Amino acid sequence: MNNPARIAALILGLLAIILGAFGAHALQKVLTPAALSSFETGVRYQFYMAFFLLYLGLEHQFSAKRSRIIFWLTLSGTILFSGSIYLLVLLPLAGLSFKMFGLLTPIGGTLLIAAWLVALMHFFSKQKSEVG
Repeated sequence: MNNPARIAALILGLLAIILGAFGAHALQKVLTPAALSSFETGVRYQFYMAFFLLYLGLEHQFSAKRSRIIFWLTLSGTILFSGSIYLLVLLPLAGLSFKMFGLLTPIGGTLLIAAWLVALMHFFSKQKSEVG
């Protein structure tokens, strides 16, 4: 599971750099400050999750099963969270509305929280087994 996590981390990081530059240069002229702030939130969280996946890919203490769970929670959560923010901000520029899918953002956020909780639970369970 290490390579898929590292590859996904690098792809998410690369896309975050591209989207961040796009937001800073092209979107600044066409978006409201609130919409630009939302877009930047999507980019920022995408970066956070890229670093988290990189950590997951380099960490060897997680079982293969737990790594897969964390990987899929993180990847799907990032796509839903950041992706829905990008769509909510960009589609109105094309005259389209994405508001009916606005629930994807909190669902994605919930998946991201779950990924971090699964990782945290690993260390609590490991600590407990070392003590007991």
